[in-house]
Amino acid sequence: MTTVSNRVAVLHGVNFDVLDRRDPGIYGGLSLAQLEAKISDWAHELKLEPIFFQTNAEGEFCEYLHRSADGLADGVIVNAGAWTHYSRAIGDALELTKLPAVEVHLSDVEAREDWRKLSVFDGLVLAKISGKGPDGYREALERLAGELGTGG
Repeated sequence: MTTVSNRVAVLHGVNFDVLDRRDPGIYGGLSLAQLEAKISDWAHELKLEPIFFQTNAEGEFCEYLHRSADGLADGVIVNAGAWTHYSRAIGDALELTKLPAVEVHLSDVEAREDWRKLSVFDGLVLAKISGKGPDGYREALERLAGELGTGG
């Protein structure tokens, strides 16, 4: 049996299922399906295989990270939405994966409300990319491709 390598779990948290209904001035106006299509194209250009997951349930998000640690993925892109700022459970689950990870935000969280500036993923991720819209995911994929040695 051949093992697939360079799989990147792209995890979206709370409210991403209604991304296209959120403020387009902040979140860009794309649906989650449209965003995932862009990410998929960029990933394949970099010889990465994206695996997408979205949930509005914090426990499910943690369980998916557990599965990632058990061999589902080789790297992680995490946009946990509001959970980024307070879910120690998700932070602990991300740490447990011991996988290279990049945190992404569509909006510039540093220029928004003070509470958005805190990330429970600080120190657990290779990079935090925010304010670049969908292109932030391309940057995250490039960073993971370098880390995984795909030569994308």
